[in-house]
Amino acid sequence: MPETKHFDVAIIGGGPGGSTTAGMIKRHAPDISVGVFEREQFPREHVGESQLPPIGRVLEELGCYEKVEAANFPIKIGATYRWGGNNKLWDFEFMPLKNYIDEPRPRMYKGQAKLLAFQVDRARYDDILLKHAEELGAEIHMPSQVRKVNRDGDAITSLTLDDGTEVTAQYYVDATGASGLLRRSMGVEIEAPTKLQNVAFWDYWENADWAEWYGETGTRVLVLSIGCGWLWYIPVGATRVSIGFVCPATYSKESGKTPQELYDWALQEEPLVRDLIKTAKCDGKVSSTKDWSFVSDRLFGENWFLVGESSGFADPILAAGLTLTHTGARELAYTIISLIRGEHDADWLKINYAETQVARLRQHIRFADFWYSANGIFTDLQDYTKEIAKDAGLDLDSQKAFQWLGTGGFTHDIEGQVGVGGFDLIGVSQVAQVFLDDDYQYKVNDYSDFQLWIGGAKETFIPSYIDGKIERVKCWVRNNQRLPLVGLFGIVAEATRTRISAPALLQHLSHVFLQRYPGQDQKFLNYQAMQVLEVMITDGWVAGRTERGKPRISLKTPREGDHIYTNKDFNERQEELLTLSE
Repeated sequence: MPETKHFDVAIIGGGPGGSTTAGMIKRHAPDISVGVFEREQFPREHVGESQLPPIGRVLEELGCYEKVEAANFPIKIGATYRWGGNNKLWDFEFMPLKNYIDEPRPRMYKGQAKLLAFQVDRARYDDILLKHAEELGAEIHMPSQVRKVNRDGDAITSLTLDDGTEVTAQYYVDATGASGLLRRSMGVEIEAPTKLQNVAFWDYWENADWAEWYGETGTRVLVLSIGCGWLWYIPVGATRVSIGFVCPATYSKESGKTPQELYDWALQEEPLVRDLIKTAKCDGKVSSTKDWSFVSDRLFGENWFLVGESSGFADPILAAGLTLTHTGARELAYTIISLIRGEHDADWLKINYAETQVARLRQHIRFADFWYSANGIFTDLQDYTKEIAKDAGLDLDSQKAFQWLGTGGFTHDIEGQVGVGGFDLIGVSQVAQVFLDDDYQYKVNDYSDFQLWIGGAKETFIPSYIDGKIERVKCWVRNNQRLPLVGLFGIVAEATRTRISAPALLQHLSHVFLQRYPGQDQKFLNYQAMQVLEVMITDGWVAGRTERGKPRISLKTPREGDHIYTNKDFNERQEELLTLSE
């Protein structure tokens, strides 16, 4: 007789999506039994090494941050790009480089560590996460492949493993990444809400130089356009670097080259990368994949969920893959805990989990479209942005839609804050200025008075995920736009509930911040609040009024600032290398 195992939660896949879901459940609800079934034996290599700062908060909550930090992965300060309308290299920093301190490692999760990220060797990183989930009490089966997903309508009845074992559970989770084992078994279709259809090729290199060092382990990733596509260059260890090439699938097919030939050609086309790897040796195993953005039609069923890249994928230009996976897995863990404990309405929990993940995926896909269209690789994308804006309930011409595309959709990435892909609104506006070669005009500067406007909106509630519990938070929804009354959005909404002048608003916000956030940078909080106000005006949640002679807010984005600026050293080095190659 085949063995039968039962768990409260059975998770297929032990990568970051599966291990974070498992670890977070056990962290906050040790009594819930969790089984993880991973087909490969860890450690194993995997692409997707570059992270964004929100991951740090998830690792800290898991109790795993110190373990990841002890692995001494390179600290990601930001990225260097050659992207846009000219050949100049420019930098984006998570925090002003002038304020960066080369701290002894391992570090605690405090201070500047909260603003930065890692560049990880996935073989080691994924192994750390899965072992941590096991230490928290999850039962890990590896290697253990799920051969069959047994179902009754939209419900899963059991999983059949390769050794014949039957696994039953109250809830099942698909964390199998792009393969989408459970997703495919349940007949879930996918949608590709983009015209981007790219392919990626990559290999790993030993003894390659880092492009830049900040202290012992601080560095940036490189994202370098070469016209037909772009290269990533990611140090993942003291001597190890991930280098990949992304291009349109049509270009790859029409080139007539093998993956190895196309990869070798792309690296030789880039003088900076060619110089960095001149004494390095590659593993000699070029991998490839379809890098096509997609969103699953459904993320849950009667007793199952999709998490991470099984639910959807956004183009890697923004390095958002691991961030979307970790944050989504955290919220799924909270959702499953609440379902098992019967703490909230089941449909409300499931629907909100799915809608949040889909909204994040779509805005990251949309933002990636903006990046590609600005680079000129896809010449028809600027008109395509009008279609995207229309889907969001906005009737804009192509040029206005193009600008909106780079600055819209900010209320889902980080609860109560403005952000997408590691950029706040000011950062995105600076990027838009680089791409459009035009100053970004803030709507908040046009008005002397402000008032919340919720006409035609529906009052609803969304989940807030705090300390292992889900709390209901009021949210207004209108025309595919949402206004969550949490964090800075809640503070600004309350401040503008009745008509208020610009000076009075600034004074009120300063008073609130001093009371609620003593000891924090008040100037930074006010700056963030103005970005929230700008988003609320853009999305129609705040109405502005102008009276002659009354003072207004002055929100500006410099062409170059502390976070985005031209990299003079790299540009000089690039010129020298180009001269030598002639």
